[in-house]
Amino acid sequence: MLLICAFLISITVWANEKSLYEFGWLDNDKEIYVLQNRRYRKVGKTYIGALGVKTTSGAFIDAYGATVRAGYFFREDWGIEGVFGKSSGSKNDAAKGVEDVQSQAFYRKVDTYMGAMAMWSPFYSKINTFNKVFYYDWMFGLGLASVKLMDNRNQFNSTSNSLTSSNALGMMWNTGLRVYINDNWSLRIDFTGIHAKPKNEKIEDSGNTVTTSSIFSNYDLGVGLNYTF
Repeated sequence: MLLICAFLISITVWANEKSLYEFGWLDNDKEIYVLQNRRYRKVGKTYIGALGVKTTSGAFIDAYGATVRAGYFFREDWGIEGVFGKSSGSKNDAAKGVEDVQSQAFYRKVDTYMGAMAMWSPFYSKINTFNKVFYYDWMFGLGLASVKLMDNRNQFNSTSNSLTSSNALGMMWNTGLRVYINDNWSLRIDFTGIHAKPKNEKIEDSGNTVTTSSIFSNYDLGVGLNYTF
């Protein structure tokens, strides 16, 4: 009966961000923020950031690049973000292995992309380690992107090593963490996906007609810094 009473009392107790907690055993200059408290606020703030990225997709290309991001949160959980990305890549061992057997691997890679997303940040938390508390937000984004692609279709019917460019409009999504360093600076870790539909191309390869994929997907893993105004 005692346990039942304790349970009924506990479910009627709610803690909000204005709840007070006292830790008398700490030094006077120590501050404790419980999970219900947001140490760092996003609402009404603008931020910019730069990240180094590695492309994790693409069977025949190893690509690296950078993105520049800028955003604004008009609510604590909702905001908008613009992204510009630039990548550079080269053929990897898989592509060279195909060439070693006197064949050619078709590939596409991202040259640049620009997009805008609606950002949703419903989760925030903290990690207490090495006697220091780290606060972070978990964010999700969804929007549209314009992508400039490069492919090697010319290499199938000639000795040219030049790449052909094309443009496509697609969907962009993002999931990432903002780990706060102080009121202005935060560490940004992002995983970004782009799905675009370039124009189909038919390529003649050793007498066979190859139709390139109608959907191109690119995935980037990035790490960098944000600055909040």
